[in-house]
Amino acid sequence: MTTAELYTKGARVWIPDAENVWRGAELLEDYKKQDTIRIQYEDKEGYMVDSKFHVKDGKLPPLRNPEILIGENDLTSLSYLHEPAVLYNLKVRFCERNGIYTYCGIVLVAINPYEQLPIYGNETIQAYSGQDMGTMEPHIFAVAEEAYKRMSRFDANQSIIVSGESGAGKTVSAKYAMRYFATVGGSQDNEETQVEKKVLASNPIMESIGNAKTTRNDNSSRFGKYIAIGFNKYNQITSAHMRTYLLEKSRVVFQADQERNYHIFYQLCASASLPEFEKFHLSHQDDFDYTSHGSCPDIDGIDDAQDLFITRDAFSTLGINEKQQMMIFQILSAILHFGNIEITADDNEGSSIQSGDKSLGVMCELLGIDTEQMRKWICNRKIITVGEVLVKPLTPTEASFGRDALAKAIYSHLFTWIVEEINKVLSVSSTKQNKFIGVLDIYGFETFERNSFEQFCINYANEKLQQQFTLHVFKLEQEEYVREAIEWSFIDFYDNQPCIDLIESKLGILDLLDEECMMPSGSDENWCRKLYTKHGKHKHFEKPRLSNIAFIIYHFADHVEYQSDGFLEKNRDTVIEEQLNILKASQFELVADLFQEPSVPDGKRPRSSTAKKLTVRPGTQPPKGQKQHKATVGSQFRMSLTKLMETLNATNPHYIRCIKPNDDKQAFSFEPKRAVQQLRACGVLETIRISAAGYPSRWTYNEFYQRYRVLATRKEIKKKDMRKTCENILQKLIQDPDKFQFGKTKIFFRAGQVAYLEKLRSDKLRACGVMIQKTVRMWLCRRKYQKIRKSVLLVQIYGRGLLARRKGLFLRQTAAATKIQKTWRGHSKRKDYLRMCKAALTIQAFTRGMFGRKYYNHVLQDTKSTIIQSCVRGWLARIRYRRVRRGIILLQSHCRRRKAKKLLKLLKIEAKSVEHIKHVNKGLENKIIELQQKLDGKNKEIGVLREDQVKLNNLRNEMEKLEKFRNSEAIIKASSNKIVDLEQIIVALRAEVEKERGEKLDLVTEKEKMKGELEQVIAALTEEKLSLVKELNLANETIEQQEESNKAIIAEKLEEANKELLEELNENRDHHQRTLKEYDRLQQRFENLQGELRIQDFISPIHHPGHSRTASTVSVASLESDRPTEDETEFKPENNEQNRQLSNLQGLDQGYGTGRKKERRQGMLGDVVWQEGQHLPADHMKTPPDVSENETRSPVERAASPPRALENGDVHHSPTHQNAGNRSSSPHKEEVEKTRRKSGLVRGDKPIKKKRLKKISKGTSEEKKDVSKLDLALLIKLQNRVKDLEKEKSRLQGELERNTVDDRPRSRASTLDDPRITIKMQELEVDNSKLREELNRLRTAVAEDPAFFDDGEGSKAAREFMDQFEALQDELERRREECIQLRGILANRSLETGMVVRENYEGDSDRLNEDQELALAYSTQKQILRMQEDQMDKMQKNFHIKERELREQIEELKVDNERQQKLIGQNLTLTPEARIEATMQHEITRLTSENLDLRETIDKEEQQITKLKKALKIYAKKLKSMEGSDKSDILAELEQLDISRSVSGDGLPMVKHRDREYMGMLEYKSEDEARLIRNLILDLKPKVASGMLPGLPAYILLMCIRHTDYSNDDEKVRSLLTNTIRAVKKVVKRGIDDIETVSLWLANICRLLHSLKQYSGEKAFKSENTPKQNEQCLRNFDLSEYRQILSDQAVWIYQHLVKTLQSELHPTVVPGILEHEAIAGLSAGKPTGMRGRSSSNARDLEEDHTYSLEHMMKSLNHFVKIFHVHAIDPELSKQIFKQLHYYICAQALNNLLLRKDMCHWSKGMQIRYNISHLEQWLRDHKLQDCGATAMLEPLVQASQLLQARKTEADVDSVCEMCSKLTLAQIVKILNLYTPVNEFEERVPITFIRKIQEKLKSRPVESNDLLMDTKKVYSVTFPFNPSSLALETIVVPECLALGFVNRV
Repeated sequence: MTTAELYTKGARVWIPDAENVWRGAELLEDYKKQDTIRIQYEDKEGYMVDSKFHVKDGKLPPLRNPEILIGENDLTSLSYLHEPAVLYNLKVRFCERNGIYTYCGIVLVAINPYEQLPIYGNETIQAYSGQDMGTMEPHIFAVAEEAYKRMSRFDANQSIIVSGESGAGKTVSAKYAMRYFATVGGSQDNEETQVEKKVLASNPIMESIGNAKTTRNDNSSRFGKYIAIGFNKYNQITSAHMRTYLLEKSRVVFQADQERNYHIFYQLCASASLPEFEKFHLSHQDDFDYTSHGSCPDIDGIDDAQDLFITRDAFSTLGINEKQQMMIFQILSAILHFGNIEITADDNEGSSIQSGDKSLGVMCELLGIDTEQMRKWICNRKIITVGEVLVKPLTPTEASFGRDALAKAIYSHLFTWIVEEINKVLSVSSTKQNKFIGVLDIYGFETFERNSFEQFCINYANEKLQQQFTLHVFKLEQEEYVREAIEWSFIDFYDNQPCIDLIESKLGILDLLDEECMMPSGSDENWCRKLYTKHGKHKHFEKPRLSNIAFIIYHFADHVEYQSDGFLEKNRDTVIEEQLNILKASQFELVADLFQEPSVPDGKRPRSSTAKKLTVRPGTQPPKGQKQHKATVGSQFRMSLTKLMETLNATNPHYIRCIKPNDDKQAFSFEPKRAVQQLRACGVLETIRISAAGYPSRWTYNEFYQRYRVLATRKEIKKKDMRKTCENILQKLIQDPDKFQFGKTKIFFRAGQVAYLEKLRSDKLRACGVMIQKTVRMWLCRRKYQKIRKSVLLVQIYGRGLLARRKGLFLRQTAAATKIQKTWRGHSKRKDYLRMCKAALTIQAFTRGMFGRKYYNHVLQDTKSTIIQSCVRGWLARIRYRRVRRGIILLQSHCRRRKAKKLLKLLKIEAKSVEHIKHVNKGLENKIIELQQKLDGKNKEIGVLREDQVKLNNLRNEMEKLEKFRNSEAIIKASSNKIVDLEQIIVALRAEVEKERGEKLDLVTEKEKMKGELEQVIAALTEEKLSLVKELNLANETIEQQEESNKAIIAEKLEEANKELLEELNENRDHHQRTLKEYDRLQQRFENLQGELRIQDFISPIHHPGHSRTASTVSVASLESDRPTEDETEFKPENNEQNRQLSNLQGLDQGYGTGRKKERRQGMLGDVVWQEGQHLPADHMKTPPDVSENETRSPVERAASPPRALENGDVHHSPTHQNAGNRSSSPHKEEVEKTRRKSGLVRGDKPIKKKRLKKISKGTSEEKKDVSKLDLALLIKLQNRVKDLEKEKSRLQGELERNTVDDRPRSRASTLDDPRITIKMQELEVDNSKLREELNRLRTAVAEDPAFFDDGEGSKAAREFMDQFEALQDELERRREECIQLRGILANRSLETGMVVRENYEGDSDRLNEDQELALAYSTQKQILRMQEDQMDKMQKNFHIKERELREQIEELKVDNERQQKLIGQNLTLTPEARIEATMQHEITRLTSENLDLRETIDKEEQQITKLKKALKIYAKKLKSMEGSDKSDILAELEQLDISRSVSGDGLPMVKHRDREYMGMLEYKSEDEARLIRNLILDLKPKVASGMLPGLPAYILLMCIRHTDYSNDDEKVRSLLTNTIRAVKKVVKRGIDDIETVSLWLANICRLLHSLKQYSGEKAFKSENTPKQNEQCLRNFDLSEYRQILSDQAVWIYQHLVKTLQSELHPTVVPGILEHEAIAGLSAGKPTGMRGRSSSNARDLEEDHTYSLEHMMKSLNHFVKIFHVHAIDPELSKQIFKQLHYYICAQALNNLLLRKDMCHWSKGMQIRYNISHLEQWLRDHKLQDCGATAMLEPLVQASQLLQARKTEADVDSVCEMCSKLTLAQIVKILNLYTPVNEFEERVPITFIRKIQEKLKSRPVESNDLLMDTKKVYSVTFPFNPSSLALETIVVPECLALGFVNRV
C-alpha cells in the first residue's frame, strides 16, 4: 500500500502552524492528487473549524499516529517518525501524564519540570537496580543502570553525555546519575573514607564556585565538566577524576541584568557576621562592585548562608582542612575588595589610586602582598626594549581592564587549584581501578542576540559532540541490520565535518585567531578581514551585510552571528606580568602556588644546564631563543576537546538530552516553539530521521503473532513455525515486499506500516464487535420481555393480597387506638397534679434559704471589718518605729565617718613624712644605682654601635664607588674574617671532642671492670649448676613460651622500623621540595624589590609621548653586573662574636626545610635592613595572620622552646636521632641558656618586642580599669588554681618522660639478649646499608643540581641540607659500629664457652649444657646486672631531674625578683598616696590568697571525711549481709558435703543418681565450657537438630544454668551466657544465607528466653507452671539483664532471617505476581522501542530462569516446613509471613508503578487473580488472621483501579476503593494506564484532576510514590512457656556431650 493511499477521508494529519508549530487536523475528503484538500481543525474550546490545505510540489502533511501509540515510552516505537509526532508525544507525556523522561532510541530526553518530584529516593534506586532498561518506565536511573550493567558484564568503559541549554537541568541530571553510582557501586564498609561519599561531596563545592544565576536558570553551570568514576573488579567505586572545560571568567567582573556572580561570593557575604570571617572585612553583597551589576542579590527559596555551611562541610569531607578553607575564602574576599578599588585620572593622562584607598589595603592584606607595589603596577605597565626598561602609565580605562583581568586570573587559578585538590582526594585509593564510567555535563548549543567568544567555543564543542553522536547512532542502526541479516542500503545522514574543518583545520578560524593574537598590532577588525578573505566562499561561513566586525557560521542546529569584539582579548587572556610577580611573592603559600608554573619532578629533571628554569625578572630582557608563547584559550580548549573526544570514542556512550520547556520556569508548562528548537539542536530529530530512513518499526515473531493473529485464518497459522506464520500473514496483507523484511528474530517495517496494520486490525475487531453486539442485543431483548411478563403476573397476585391485609389491619388499629386514648388521658392528669405539688414545696424551700443567707452575710461582714482595722493600725505603728530606728542609725554612721576621716588625715600626714618614706624605700637606693649604672653602660654600648653604624654606612658608600677589583678585595677581607671565626669555632669543637673522648675512656674502663666482675660471677655460678637442674627445666618451658611471643613482637618492630625509615626518607624529600619552593618564592620577592629599586634609581617614568634615559645612557643590564650583590652588602657580619652566636643558633636546628630555618632567613633580612637605618613598611613589620606564636619570638626563644614543627610532623629523624635527642635534651637546654645570657636578643626582633611591650602595657592599663568590676577573691582563686594545675601538669609530664626513658633501655636490653641477636643485627645492617645508598643517591642528585648551589640564600640552604645528610650518615655508621661491637662480644662469649668445654668436659659441648644450666645461670646474671644498671640509671636520672628542678626554681625566683624590682621602680614613680594604696592593695591580696588557700584545704578535708563516712557505711552493710544470708548458705552447703562424705556403700551411687535425675540440671566443669559451646552450638548442623527434640540446645543450656544457680557460681553462669551469645552470633553470621541455620537458632534463642522467664521465679511467669517447675526456679540469680540481651539477639536474628527470606523470594515476586498469566489469551502485546540495548538485557546473558507463581508458592511452603521442623513459635511465624507479604506487595507495586506495559485492564485482572492464590495459601495454612492479607491491600487496590471504570461519575467510588494507596500512586497508575486496544478509552485528564481534588481532603500520612521495601515491622516475642519436664530430658550421644553429667 502506497503512502498516498493512506490520505483518505477521516485520516488524521499534522498541519504547520505559526503559533503551535504543528496543529492536528482531519481530512474531510480523499486525496486524489488535487492541489487543495479540505481539512477540519479542532480548536482549544473543542469546536471544529473547517479549512483548506494547499499541496505544494506533492508534499502532503505528515500523518498522525494511531491513538493507541500516543504517549509511548520510546519515540522509536511510533509508526510515523517525524517532528510533529515527536513533539506531540513529548507534550502528552509531559503535560498530561507528568512524565519528564522519554526514550528516543539510545537517547533519554529529560524535560525540566521546574518542580521537585518524589522519584529520586533510595526506593527508586533499588527498584531500577538490576532491571532491564526496556521493562521500566524511562528514568535517568535506568540509563545509569544500563551503563553500570554494561561496565560490569563486558568490562567496558562507559560514558554518560548530558547536554542541553542553560536551565534545562543538566547539572541536576548529572548529579542524580552520580548519586545512583554512589548508591549501587558503594562499598559495604561503613568507613568515613568511602570514595562515593567524596564524589557526592564534590557537587556542592563545584556548584558554589562554578554555578551562577542567569536569566534562564537559577543554578546554571558556567563550565563543562567530565567526571570519571573508577570501579574495581568487584564493581565498587574506588576513585574519581574531574576535568573542567571553559570556565566563564568574565562573570567574575560583570553580570547582565537579573543575573548574579558565582554563588560563593554571595555565600561569603551572607556569612559575614561569623567570627572567623571578621578579618575578611565583608559586608552586604550590594557594597561590592563585582556582585552588584545584575541587581539581583537574592534567589527565592535559597539561603546562601546555609549553602556556605554545606560547602564547608563538603570541603571537610574531602579532607581540605579548616586552614585551607579559610585561605580559599580569604582569596575570594580579596577578589571582592579588588573590584572596589577606585582608579582615577591624574594630570598626565595616566591613572592613580589614592593612598588611603581602604579596598586596596584590605585586598593586599588578604593576599599577603605589598600595597605600594600593587598600587604602582595597577596604574603602570613595564615595557622592555632592546636596551632599557620603560614604565608606561595606563589610562583609567586600561588600568580598570588590567584590574579586572587580574581578578579573573586569580579566580580562574583558584578554581583550577580546587579542582586539582578534589582530584587528589578522589584519586587516592588502595585498590586498582579496573574500569570507569564517565559523566559529561557539557553546555548545549547557544545562540543569543549578541554572541561572543564563549558562545563560539560552546557551539564548536557541540559540533564535535553532534558528529560523534550521529556516527554512533548510524553505527548502531547498521549493526542491528547486520545482526539480523537483512538487506539494507546506505543511510544518508547529515555530516557536519565541513563545519568542524572550518573551525579547527589549518588556517581555520582558530588558527587565524591565534595568528592574529601573536601579532603585536593585532585587532579584531584585522582578524575579521582575514576571515572574509580566507573563508568568504565557504558554504558554512557568511559575512553579514551591515557589519564588518561580525561573521555568521551555519551550525548543525542553526546559523549564529558572532560579534568579533573581544575575541582577541579573551583568546589571549593576558595579565600584566608585574602583577603576577607580586602575587608570586606573596607571604601566603597558597597565593604564591596559584601562579607558579608546574615544576618538573626531580626524577624527570634533566642533568644538563639547559634544563634550568628561567625566572622572569622585571626590567631585564629574557635570553634569545628561550622565549615561549603562552598557549591561547582557543588552542587549550581545542586540545582539551580533542582529549575528551578520544575518551568518549574509547567508551560506550549513553546520551541524555535535557530540554527546557519554557522560559518562565513554570511547572509542567510546555512551549512547542522552545521545545522544537532544542530538539533540533540536541540531535533528537536527527536520530528520528536516521531511524525513519530505514526500518523504524520492529517486532519479534511471537509479539507480531500475538498482536495480529486476528487477521489470519486457521490455515495460515503454524504454531511450530512462527516465522512461517508471520510470512503468510504479511504476504496477504502487504503487497509491496519493500515495506517489510524478515530478520533472524524480528520483522522490520517501514514507516507507516504498523499504523496500516493497526487500521486493519481495528477494522477486523470492529466487524467482529458488530456481530457480537447484534447477537447480544437480541438475547437481551428476549430476556427482558420474559422478565416483564413474569413480573406483571406476580404484581397482580401480590396486589390483591395486599388490599385484604390492609383492611384487616385498619380494624385492629381502630380498636387499639381507643384503648390507648383512655389510658393516656388518666396518666396525663395525675402527672400534672404531682408536678404542681412539687413546685410549691420547692418555692418554700428556696425562700427560707434566701433569708438565712442574708443574715449570715451581715454577721460575716462585721467580723471581717474588725479584723482589718486591727491589722492596719498595727502596720502603721511598725512603719513609724522603723523610720525612727533608721534615723538613729544614720546619725551614728555619720559620727563614725567623721572620726574615720580625721584618722585618715593623720595617717596621710604621717605617710608624707620623710622618715616614713625612708623606712619604705630602705634598700632601694642600691638597686636604683645599679640600674643607673646598667643604663649608662647600655647607653655607651648604643653610642659605640651608632658609631660603628656610621662607619659601616661610610664604608658602604665608599664600596659603592669602588670598581670590580675593590669589590673582590672586600670579598677576600670578609672571607678572611669568616676564616678566623671558623677557626675559633673549630677550636671550641676540638675541646668538646676531647671532653667527649675522656668520657668515652671512662666508660671503657667501667665496661672492662664490669666484664671482669661478670667473669667471676659466671665462674661461681658454674659450680652451683647441679642444684639448679630442676629449676632450669621450668625456666626452659617459660623461655620457649617467651620466644614464641617474642618472634611476633620482633617481626612487628622490624616492620615498624622499616616503615618509619621509609616514611622519614619520603618526608625528607618532601621537606627538600618545600624548601626549594620557599626559596623560589623568596627569590621572586627579592627580585621584585630589586627591580623596583633599579627602576627608581635609573629609569624615569614616561609622562609625555617621548622618553629619556639615564644620565650615563647605560642600560640597567650593564649596570647590574657592576653593582655589589645584596648578599655581600646585607649579610656581612659585624664581628666574630656575633657570627659565632648565629652559628650556634643555626646548629640547634637538626632538620632541614623546617619552619625554623625560614624564620632565621627572614630574621636575618630584617636585621640587615634595621642596621642600615632603612625602615621597612608597616606590612613587613606586622606578623602575618597565619604565623604561629613560635614564629613571632626571637630565635633564641625559639631554640630554647620545643619546636612546634615536631608536633606537626615537619621535622623527622631516624629512631637513632630521636634517642640521641632525648639523651641530650638537658645539656642542650643549658647551652641555650648560656647563649641567651651571652647574646641577649637578636637585633631584628628588637622593634617587634618594643611594639609588643607597648601593646602589653596598653592591654594591662585597660585591664586595670576592669579589675575593679571583678570579684577579687574569685580572680585570685582562679589564678592560684591555674598555677597549681600547671605545676601538676609539668610534674606529670616529667614522670611520663622518665617512665618512657626507663622503659627504653629495658626493651633494648631484652632485644640484645635474644639468642637470635646476630640475625637481627644482620637485617638491621642490610636496612641501614639500603638507606645509606638512598641517601647517597639523593645527595648526589642535589649536588649535581646547579640551581641548588647558587650564591645567596640557596647556597646556605644547600650547605645546611648537606650537613644534615652527613650527620645522618655518621649516625648510621655509629650504629653499625655498635652492632659490630655487640657481635664481637657474642663471639668472645662463645669462645669462652668453648674453652670451658674443652677444659672440663673434654670438648663435649652437650654435656656442658645438657640441663640448660648455663642458660639459666646466664639469664639470672643478666637480670642481676640489669637491676644494678637500672638502679644506677634511676639514681643518675633522679639527680639530673632534681638538679633541673632546682635550676628552674632559681630561674623562677630570678623572674620573681625582677618582677618585684619592676614593681618597686613603678612605686618610686608614684605619689605617696598612690604608694600607700598600692601597699594596702598588695597586703589585701596576700591575705585574701592565704585565706583562700586555707578555705580550699578545709574543703578538701571535709570532702575526704564525707568519703570515708560513706565507705564505712558501705562496709558496715556488707558485714551485716555476710553475717546473715551468705554465711547460712555457706554453712548449709558445708553440711551437705559432710553428709555425702560420711555415707558409704555399694548401692549408694544408684540412689544419688536417682535423686539427681529428678533435679533437671546438668553439671559441667569450667574447663569444659569451650567444648560444650563448640559441640552444642558451633558444630551443630541443622539436619542433626531436625532429628532431635525441638529446642533441645536451649533446654540443655537452661539445665546448665540451673546447676550454676544451684552451686551459686556467678562467674560460671556469666561466662556460660556470654560465650553462648557470642557463639550463636558467630554461627548465624557464618550461615547468614542458610535459612535452616538461622531458623534453628532463632527458635532456640526464643526458647531459651522463654525458659529463663518461666524459671525466673517471678509471679508473672509462674501462673502456668507445674508445682515441680516452680520448685526448679532459680534461687540465687536474677538474669533479667541477660534476658534483655537474649531478646535483642533474637531481634537481630529475626531481622537477618527476614532479609534472607526476602532475598530468596525476590526473583519470584515480579514474574509470579505481575508477569505470570494464569488466564491465557487475555492480553496482547504492543509495539515497543528500546533498540540498541538488546545486548544488555539480563535474560539474554544469564541462564534462562523463568519464574512463575508456582515457584513463589513452593518457596513459601518450604519456609513453613522449616519453621515447623525447628518449632518456631506460631506467633513469631505469623509475624514473619506478615513481613514477607508486605515485601511481596511493596516489590510488586513499585515495579507496577514504574512499568507502563503493566498498566491496563487485562493485566489488572491477571494481577488480581494471582493475588487470590496468595490469599488462598494463607487460608490453607491458617495465617489469614496474622495481618498478611492486609499487607496485600495496596496491590489489590491497584489491580482494582486498573479494572475499574474511569469516568467522572466514578470519582467517588474510585476514591473509596483506593484507601490504602497514596495520592501519588493513584495519579501515577492513572497516568500510566494505556489501552491495549483502540476500543478501550484513555483516562481523561479531567478525571485525574477530580481525583486529585477529591483526595486532597484525605488525611495525608505520606505521599510517597514508592513503598519502602526495607521497612521492617517491630517484632514481639509473646511469652510461651513449655510444659516439658526438665528431668525427663536425655542428652543424645550425637552431640558428644559425655563430659556433662545429669544432676
